Amino acid sequence: MAKLFWQSLLAVPAALGAAVAVSGSAIAAEAATTQVSDFDQDSVQLAQITSVSELTDVLPSDWAFQALQSLVENYGCIQGYPDRTFRGQRSMTRFEFAAGLNSCLDVIATLIAQSGINPEDLATIRRLQEEFQAELATLRGRVDALEAETATLRAQQFSTTTKLAGQADFNIVTPIDIVTGEASTSVAARARLNFDSSFTGNDRLRIRLQSGNGNAINGLGGLANAGSSTSGTATSTDYNVGVDDFYYQFPVGSRFTVTASARGLQGDDWVTSTIVPFDGPSVADAGGPQFYDAGGSSSNGAGVGLSFALTDNIVLDAGYTAGGPGAFDPSIGIFAATSQSYIAQLSFLSDGFLDAGIAYLHNDQSANFQGGLPGGTDTFAGLLNLDFGGFFVAGHGAYSTFNGGNDFSWTAGVGFNNFLAEGAQLGVYGGQLPQLAGLANNPFIVEGYYEIPFNQFLTITPAVIYGDINTGLAGNDDTGLWGALRATFRF
Repeated sequence: MAKLFWQSLLAVPAALGAAVAVSGSAIAAEAATTQVSDFDQDSVQLAQITSVSELTDVLPSDWAFQALQSLVENYGCIQGYPDRTFRGQRSMTRFEFAAGLNSCLDVIATLIAQSGINPEDLATIRRLQEEFQAELATLRGRVDALEAETATLRAQQFSTTTKLAGQADFNIVTPIDIVTGEASTSVAARARLNFDSSFTGNDRLRIRLQSGNGNAINGLGGLANAGSSTSGTATSTDYNVGVDDFYYQFPVGSRFTVTASARGLQGDDWVTSTIVPFDGPSVADAGGPQFYDAGGSSSNGAGVGLSFALTDNIVLDAGYTAGGPGAFDPSIGIFAATSQSYIAQLSFLSDGFLDAGIAYLHNDQSANFQGGLPGGTDTFAGLLNLDFGGFFVAGHGAYSTFNGGNDFSWTAGVGFNNFLAEGAQLGVYGGQLPQLAGLANNPFIVEGYYEIPFNQFLTITPAVIYGDINTGLAGNDDTGLWGALRATFRF
C-alpha cells in the first residue's frame, strides 16, 4: 500500500505541471487580449468525495484516471466541486492548488505518524528525485518564465478595457463587356481599425477609424467593401482617416439592448440581422438589401437604437438617425435635422430551416428616388431565408412610396455553404435594385461569388457581376459584365 501511495503522490506534481503548462499556453494565446477574472472564494466550497465515480466528468478512458482513482479512494486527498465535477481540462487557481496540496500533505502526515516511513520507500523517493531531476528543473524554469512573461504583458498591455482589431479590404474590378464609363480595370481599397471597449463585460463602446479610396460600378450600388466610408456611394475618401463609427451599446436586463450613436449608424446598422446570407460574402453592395440605404439619412449623423428579444427567436429592432449638419447644430437639433430616418424590423431568427423578417422604414429624402419630390419616403419590406442544410434559398422584396411615385425592388438567389472547403460559400443571386436619382430605370444585377476563407486572417472572394448600370438616357443599352476579386485581411 505504501508503494501505491508514493506512486500516486508522484502523480500530483505531474498533474500540477500539466495544469501549469495549460495555463501558460492560454496566456501565450491570449497575449493580445486582456482578461480579468474575479474569483469569489466564498462561493466555491469544495466537496469531499469517497469514489472517483462520483465525479461526473471523469471517465475511465482519461489518461489520469488511475492516479485520480488512487488519490480519491485510497487516500481521500482529492476533492470535487459542489456539482460533482473535477474540471480536469481547465487551469487551476492558486487557491485550488493550495487546497489540494494541503489535503495530500494531511494524508502524508497521518501515515507518517501512524507507521513512519519505510526505508525502502525513502530509497524509492531518492531514486525518483534523481530520475526526474531534469523534468523538475524544466518545470521550475517554465514557471519562472511564465511569471516573467506575465509581468511584461501586464506592464506593456495596450488597455485593460479595450481590444484593437483591424480589417483591410482590397478589390480589383475589370470590365469584361465594356460599357460607357466602365472601360478600364480599377482598384478600390479600405482599411479600418476597431477600438472595442467594455466596462461591465456586457456593454461595448466602439470607435472605428477608417480610410479608403475608389468605389466601383456606377449605378449598381458599388462594392460591398469599397473605399468609401459608406458602401454603395460614388464618393471616395482618398485615404483620409476619419471616425466612421462612434457608438455605445449596453443591455438593460436580459432581453433589452440600447445603442446610442454619435456617428456611423443608419438603416440596417440598427437591426440584429438582414436575414439574407448574401449580405457580407457578396462582392457587390446589392447583396445586402439596398432598400435599407435607399433614400436614408447620412451615416455621419447621430441616433439611437433599441433591440428587444421578445423570445429566444423573435427580435424587435428600432432605430432613428438624424443626419446632416443639423444634428450637431444647437440651433437646429437632432429632431429637426435636414436628414432623418426611422426603421423598425421584426425578425424571426432560428438555428434551423427558417429565418424571416418584416421591416418598415421612413425617411425625409424622397428626392433621392428618381422623380421624387421633397417630402418623405415610406418603405415596406419582407426578407426570407430557407436553410436546407447543404444549401439555402433567400431573398427580399421592398415597396417604396414617395411624393411623385413609387418603386419596387427585390433580390433572390441560392447559396451553398462549405462548398468544396470548410467555411466557404458559393452564391448566386439577382434582382431589381431601387431606382435612385440619376438612373433612367431600375437597374438589375446578377452576381455569382465564391467566398474562400484560407485561414482566420485571409479570405479571398472572386465574383462575376452582370447588370444594367443605366447611367444614360432611357433606352440606352448600358448592360455590362465585370470580373471582381476581393481580398479581406483581418488582424
